[in-house]
Amino acid sequence: MFRRESKPQNRIDSLIGSTTRVEGNIVFSGGLRIDGSVRGNVTALADQPGTLVLSEHARIEGEVRAAHVVINGTLIGPLHAAESVELQAAARVKGDVHYKSIEIVRGALVEGRLVHAAAVEVRSSGLKLAS
Repeated sequence: MFRRESKPQNRIDSLIGSTTRVEGNIVFSGGLRIDGSVRGNVTALADQPGTLVLSEHARIEGEVRAAHVVINGTLIGPLHAAESVELQAAARVKGDVHYKSIEIVRGALVEGRLVHAAAVEVRSSGLKLAS
């Protein structure tokens, strides 16, 4: 019933370099840093706390799913963060951002909806908010 929140990974287990382009889906665990470009979905294993870091010149075209996500590059597609999202100054997101907690630094841009996890939980349980 009470699920313990995971903490962001402090170490990087996998790296996609700045001169690397991946075409296809990526499934990872632990920490993944992307400096290059990915055309496909990037997903952390659901049963393990995963952290995705997208650097300033990096780009993802696809859906992102991870517990913790730090973006300073470009994401074209929806973002689903089970725990936290950090949008740094050079972040450009074209898609809906689903989050539990979020930090947005001045200069970050989101072209889409910001959807808080609690709002989704309340709606799906059939409860109505008090007015």
